[in-house]
Amino acid sequence: MNQVKIAARLCGNENELTFKEKFEIARLLEKLCVDVIEFPVLSGNKEDALLIRTCASFIKKSVLSVPVFSKAEADEAAEALSAAKNAALRVELSVSPVGMEYFHHRKPPKMLEYIKELVSYAASKVQKVYFCALDATRAEEEFLKSTLLAAEEAGAKAVYLSDDAGEMLPDEYALFAEKYGKIINIPIGVAVSDKSGFALSSAVLAVKKGVKAVKTVLTGDGIDLQILGESVKNSGARNGISVGVTFTELNRTMTRIKSILNGGEEKKAASVGISDVPFVNLDENDDKNAVIEAAAKLGYDLSDEDQTKVYEEFLRVANKKKRVGAKELDAIVASAALQVPATYKLVSYVINNGNIIRSSAQITLQKGGETLTGIMMGNGPIDAAFLCLESMIGTHYELDDFEIQSVTEGKEAMGSALVKLRKDGKLYSGKGISTDIIGASIRAYLNAANKIAYEEE
Repeated sequence: MNQVKIAARLCGNENELTFKEKFEIARLLEKLCVDVIEFPVLSGNKEDALLIRTCASFIKKSVLSVPVFSKAEADEAAEALSAAKNAALRVELSVSPVGMEYFHHRKPPKMLEYIKELVSYAASKVQKVYFCALDATRAEEEFLKSTLLAAEEAGAKAVYLSDDAGEMLPDEYALFAEKYGKIINIPIGVAVSDKSGFALSSAVLAVKKGVKAVKTVLTGDGIDLQILGESVKNSGARNGISVGVTFTELNRTMTRIKSILNGGEEKKAASVGISDVPFVNLDENDDKNAVIEAAAKLGYDLSDEDQTKVYEEFLRVANKKKRVGAKELDAIVASAALQVPATYKLVSYVINNGNIIRSSAQITLQKGGETLTGIMMGNGPIDAAFLCLESMIGTHYELDDFEIQSVTEGKEAMGSALVKLRKDGKLYSGKGISTDIIGASIRAYLNAANKIAYEEE
């Protein structure tokens, strides 16, 4: 069975999306178990670097990848990725005669030298470097061979052959990828334009020839992530192909991503039921079984006592709101279920944050008659606070979800935070409310951690 890694380009219309929407798409891709999340090139905008730093704090499974075309960009990208558990730089350079002249203003000998130099420099900055040979299908044969060998020697962990023109037929492209894959000792991947409608077929046939990675897109020109996933789901076993993508989450997650990319239109137009969670759509006429089923699909394993509490709170909310969606149900579970005596009580916290210093958190907790104090630095004030709590509790929990929002309006607005922690596959949620959103986040984290501690005891 050929286990193929999937890389997904964050989005095709990133300039039209808000920071929160980009962050949500990245989190959804990780939940889908995409191997590599590809960000667009850093534009010098502070928000671009902040997005990557924020994702680096929360995304631990998928590799976060940023393209670079120069040493200066490699420095900037590496800095943004400094907190990432799995980071990669993509050296993306054209290798066709026209591309080298037009985009890089270099002749083949100078281009080969530059590829070696940039890949080597990038490899000194992060754990992984991928070399992407753009317009590879129009490169001269011997030169392409030289660039792949040079990239491998300079420290690249994988190379991608890009068919930007989309001119090759699928069987022709598969043989092309197979040929160059035999030249190097590192994995080879493919990126195919869909200008002629051959992208999916080209990728699948290339994988059957031994290709180990495929670049996909969420929208725009390229191999569609959802369509590739469905293809492997339906015929992968028969053809000896497997991917790490979670098939049970594929349609639901991609529906949500496309809804974000389309400005929410698909979400508004969808006829949503419980089976479409997270688009929960309940009302006061739904019985207890329907509510508990929806909570289970959100990831909650509730005791009989908590099921009753959740359903009672659901009826109270539904009577006022008429409709209860996924976020409302999340809040109901967080506030009504699994309320336990506090193993850890918040005594005080001090957060230092600014644009010229690294964020730090000093937190004091009470555990029984013992006072615990911790100090940690992090990539942002909330990351520092969560790392500090982890260090005092002494256990790392998987942060499954984190949401903040304003509950009231005005200068003294109350902030609400929802934190979901996962331990041994089980989900625990906590909610915190404060006029300080960082304080609300700390309380929410402790609320969830206390539930875990209570069950363990």
